Amino acid sequence: MAALARLLERLLWPARKEEEAEEEEEGCRSPNRPQSLLDAPRCAQRPHGGAAAAWGLRFGASAVQGWRAHMEDAHCACLALPGLPPGWAFFAVLDGHGGARAALFGARHLKGQVLEALGPEPSEPQGVCEALRRAFLSADARLRALWPRGEPGGSTAVALLVSPRFLYLAHCGDSRAVLSRAGAVAFSTEDHRPLRPRERERIHDAGGTISRRRLEGSLAVSRALGDFAYKEAPGRPPEQQLVSAEPEVTALARQAEDEFMLLASDGVWDAMSGSALAGLVASRLCLGLAPELLCAQLLDTCLCKGSLDNMTCLLVCFPGAPRPCEEAIRKEVLLDAALGRRVAELCASASEPPSLNTVFRTLASEDIPDLPPGGGLYCKATVIAEAYSQFCQASRQRCVKGQKGAEEPTGALSVSALHLEA
Repeated sequence: MAALARLLERLLWPARKEEEAEEEEEGCRSPNRPQSLLDAPRCAQRPHGGAAAAWGLRFGASAVQGWRAHMEDAHCACLALPGLPPGWAFFAVLDGHGGARAALFGARHLKGQVLEALGPEPSEPQGVCEALRRAFLSADARLRALWPRGEPGGSTAVALLVSPRFLYLAHCGDSRAVLSRAGAVAFSTEDHRPLRPRERERIHDAGGTISRRRLEGSLAVSRALGDFAYKEAPGRPPEQQLVSAEPEVTALARQAEDEFMLLASDGVWDAMSGSALAGLVASRLCLGLAPELLCAQLLDTCLCKGSLDNMTCLLVCFPGAPRPCEEAIRKEVLLDAALGRRVAELCASASEPPSLNTVFRTLASEDIPDLPPGGGLYCKATVIAEAYSQFCQASRQRCVKGQKGAEEPTGALSVSALHLEA
């Protein structure tokens, strides 16, 4: 993991500096955005998951702080909902800005608001859609009652409510969800940005402005929990304020071909498209990877592909999800072995010890067959980093045994080889 962090630090250094420069040039750093990025990414994850075998649901989730100075994402998952028949489940991902307070509140309390709005016998699908709308608005009202006056901050949210007959998606802001059905993307949510026609009309009607594609030149999303400074337009209901907590709700009739739903904060979508993510997830499920470990690998891949934000992903697998395939597993084992050999070849053939960064960039320039769809070589960054570390460790051990304390000969790999080039 340490080697992977150093690889990420050097691979993404230009992107990190570019984002900081853009913020300074546009003057758009606001209280709602982190004031700086870390010197090195925080890559630690705690993947977790669960299953409800009786109705064929599995889920996995993971989160990573990444380059941001603070972790502001949150999520929740519940495979059984009290008071509702078997087969109902609830999942949500929340992405805070200006602090984690709103996201953590949503992760703890949004499910309860949904259950209260649903009642014991929800009417599908129209009644459930209206209940989700009420739940988001009531959660926002409850948050407002607890919010310190004048304090900035808010959170986007995307929630999935599963029933035996329907998949209900409710979202506000730029946390997204994508449904894979029969091997293709069947549905994806659309971000709530100030320049979307309906959003722009509401903002202007409430007396607001849009500058640099941001609300009042500051906020990049037009719907969110919290952000109460933008919910003060007199005489207008909550859903007609500059920023609205009203979710966009979609009901999708379940089909046997439904494979999985991926919910994620915007840091994931910054790095990969919905179709690329769906392809990567499907390929990893064919390897028999548990959903929670798949989520962790997906976040590592997004870090390598350039995401500088906090990231959270939550994967919900349905009965039609891809199953382990012996041929896919065989190819993956051969790919990992080939990458390990190639890393050793590059290190052994160099006149000077190459950095991990140099090894990765060399591999990226080569035509390597059977790389994972969507993720490519970035999906194998951990494999490459581990192979590199193992080679360097073995070289040091040979050096110690051969020299018995004598000075290392020129060209031998030393501890310094594990540190990347500046």
